[in-house]
Amino acid sequence: MTPVNYRRRLIEHDIENKMRYSGGVVIEGPKWAGKSTTAELFSKTIIKLQNPIVKKQYQTLATISRDDLLAGEKPILFDEWQEVPELWDFIRLDIDENKYKGAYILTGSTKKQNLPVSHTGTGRINSIYMRPMSLFESGDSTGSVSLSALFRGEKLKPVKSNISINDIAQFICRGGWPESVDLAVRDQLLVARDLLESIIKNDVDEVDGIKKDKEKMRKLIRSYARNISTLATSKTIYQDQNNEGLLLDYKTFDSYVNALQRLFVIENVKAWSPQIRSSSTIRTSDKKQFVDPSIAVAALGLSVEKLKNDFNTFGFFFESICTRDIKIYAQSLNGEVFHYLDSSGLEIDLIIELNDGKWAAIEVKMGENEVDKAAENLKKLANLHMTVKPSFLMILTNTQLGYQRQDDVYVIPIGCLKP
Repeated sequence: MTPVNYRRRLIEHDIENKMRYSGGVVIEGPKWAGKSTTAELFSKTIIKLQNPIVKKQYQTLATISRDDLLAGEKPILFDEWQEVPELWDFIRLDIDENKYKGAYILTGSTKKQNLPVSHTGTGRINSIYMRPMSLFESGDSTGSVSLSALFRGEKLKPVKSNISINDIAQFICRGGWPESVDLAVRDQLLVARDLLESIIKNDVDEVDGIKKDKEKMRKLIRSYARNISTLATSKTIYQDQNNEGLLLDYKTFDSYVNALQRLFVIENVKAWSPQIRSSSTIRTSDKKQFVDPSIAVAALGLSVEKLKNDFNTFGFFFESICTRDIKIYAQSLNGEVFHYLDSSGLEIDLIIELNDGKWAAIEVKMGENEVDKAAENLKKLANLHMTVKPSFLMILTNTQLGYQRQDDVYVIPIGCLKP
């Protein structure tokens, strides 16, 4: 049964597909992204292992009875399965012995280190990554422009977005957390703040079993947030947090960053390396991002008004919410998202590359005054000697009107986009 006020998620189609050929499906992603609620739609038996009593029962069953451990009408959902990691091998064996398809769903908000798992489960248990909601999933984007249609070469008719500057600032601060969408505006920002506190107070220690200094972790996350949507190196961020009086040796600093990655808090954008004949060298640094911009907002103590009063910072956070949505949409199209930078200084914010080799380039700009320059950059990239030419070039904006320019570059409001 679909829960009241449940908003359909793009990942549902991927889950259905994987359950047809996989014995088990693992849904991974950050806390509060909606993994459990969506997984329950596909489950007949639901085991919530984050409940201490249930966790204790299943830890005991794991030592005495596989049949009782895996009892229940299938598909069985083990929510936060890593709380009883012995489940993995028992599930894998059950799938092998019975040739099951779609029998188990596992959710996890943490990639814990040193789990006692003897086999990867490759070919039997397959993973899906679930991010917070995109603007299309939350109902804030009209969805009048389809990325898949653009990849097919369909022509675009002019469209209009109803999202204002104030709206986009609110969406950045609110984030894509399902629990926040239906709250009053004054309460929406509290969700991301509570999530961040929960991660710092509890999860950062549990992910690798190492106790961490909570204040130093807060300062590290603030340093990362100050560098959102930039190519700042780890050395730069390390120096930044040292300037705050955070005296961490580099090895400890690296372990703190690793914990945030394993908790799906940090999700950097990797550099694109196409086959290209050019004298320019392609740079390989990651672009710093969070899985959702609201985490950075919470870390820096920002608000809608503070963002609107600092247009430079607003621009970096606008790129972050665009990156989140493009990653969600690209995933549903069997694609990945990168950025591009070469030694000539040519930089492109986002590259979507599909698994069939098609690709598209996107520049993120908040206003019309930057559109011409962004279009020139996109065309420079398209004119490089590549084996495959782009399916389309796009400037992703927060303007009201979406259209195709005379040079064929699309200008698309984020409030019109869908996969």
